[in-house]
Amino acid sequence: MNASPATSENVLEVEGLKKHFPVEKGVLRKVVAHVRAVDGVSFAIRPGETLCLVGESGCGKSTVGKLAMGLIPATAGSIRLGGDDITGLSRSAMQPYRRRIQMVFQDPSASLNPRLTAGASVSEPMENFGGLSASERQDRTAALLRKVGLGAEAMRKYPFEFSGGQKQRLGIARALALNPSVIVADEPVSALDVSVQAQVLNLMMDLQEEFGLAYLFVSHDLGVVEHIGHRIAVMYLGRIVEIATRDALFASPRHPYTRALISAAPLPDPRARREKLVIEGDVPSPQNPPPGCHFHTRCPFAQPRCKVEEPALRQLADGRLAACHFED
Repeated sequence: MNASPATSENVLEVEGLKKHFPVEKGVLRKVVAHVRAVDGVSFAIRPGETLCLVGESGCGKSTVGKLAMGLIPATAGSIRLGGDDITGLSRSAMQPYRRRIQMVFQDPSASLNPRLTAGASVSEPMENFGGLSASERQDRTAALLRKVGLGAEAMRKYPFEFSGGQKQRLGIARALALNPSVIVADEPVSALDVSVQAQVLNLMMDLQEEFGLAYLFVSHDLGVVEHIGHRIAVMYLGRIVEIATRDALFASPRHPYTRALISAAPLPDPRARREKLVIEGDVPSPQNPPPGCHFHTRCPFAQPRCKVEEPALRQLADGRLAACHFED
C-alpha cells in the first residue's frame, strides 16, 4: 500500500524517497560504491499532526529530515509541500518554499550565530523575506520570544547568556518567524537535560495546538516520541518497517524490529514487566545492505523468503502499515 497517498489534506508528502551517497576512492576519486542512507521511504503528514521518525543511530532518519527540507538533493523519489512538488529544486527556486517549512536543530548552541543577539536571530528570517517594516519585525520578534517563554527582554542577549533549554526555545522562536506549516525537528531535545526535555516538548505541543503546526519529529528516544507523537514511523537501515498510531504501536507492535525496540525501552514503573525480544548481531552496513528484508540477518523469525524478497510496506487488518511477509 502507498504510505503517502496524494491528497490536498497533507502538508508534506514523501514518496519513494532515496538518498545514496557515493563512496570515492583513489586520486581520481572514482566512485566504487554507494551508501544507501535512505532507501525508498514514503509517508504523509496532515496539518496539526506529529509524525515521529524513530530508529537506531545510522538508520537514515536525520537524512530524511534534511531531504524534506531541501538541504541535500534526493537520489530518487518525490517531495510535495502543500501539494507542490519541491523535489530537486535549485537553491533559488526553493527559496519561496522556505516560509512553509522550517527546522529546529539538534544542538541549539551550534545552530545559533554567537555574534547575533536573540532578537537578531529571530528577526533575520523576516528581514530576508521582506514584507515587514523594522518596527513590525521588532514587535513580532518580541511576541515570539514571549510565546516561547523567554520574554521580550531576551532580545538584547547573546546565545552564551542562555541555558541549553533557553537556546532551544530561541531556536523554536526562530523557526516560527515565517509562520511555517511544517517544522522538521531533528532530535530537538537530545542535547538537553532530562528535566528540561519535558518543558521543551510541552512547549512544542502547545505551539502546535495554537498554530496548527505539523511536525516531522526525528528521535531515537522512544519515551520522547511516546510523549509527543500522533503517529510513529519506525526506520531500519534506510527503510520504514512500520507506521502506526502512537497508542497502537506501543500497545501492540507488529514488526519484529519494532517489538525489539519497544521491549528494550525502560518502563516508568520498575515493577512492570514487558515481553522481551532480543535481537543479536550488529546493524549491517548501509553500503552493502542485505538482500530481501534488510532485517532478516537479525530477525529471530526470519524464513528463507525473507532473504530474497523485499517485503512491501502494506496495510494490515488493524489499519497500520508494516513491512513484514508474515504479518497480516
